[in-house]
Amino acid sequence: MKTQAPVKSRFKRFSKRKFCKFCADKSDFIDYKDVQTLRAFLTQRGKILPSRMSGTCAKHQRALANAIQRARNIALLSFTER
Repeated sequence: MKTQAPVKSRFKRFSKRKFCKFCADKSDFIDYKDVQTLRAFLTQRGKILPSRMSGTCAKHQRALANAIQRARNIALLSFTER
């Protein structure tokens, strides 16, 4: 009986550890009027990036989503991008 050797993957996953930008800055409040910062957490189509992609912690991800929604409601950010 032949035993198979373990299959090695061609791709190795060595990714840099993501960190929360807001925890690093020690900011308590995410300002909805700071459009440049908020745009960094949106996709090309205008969707909010998930925390696993952006690296934000759960607390700041919720605050970020609220800030983006507020900015959209007062027309600082658009709901969709063309």
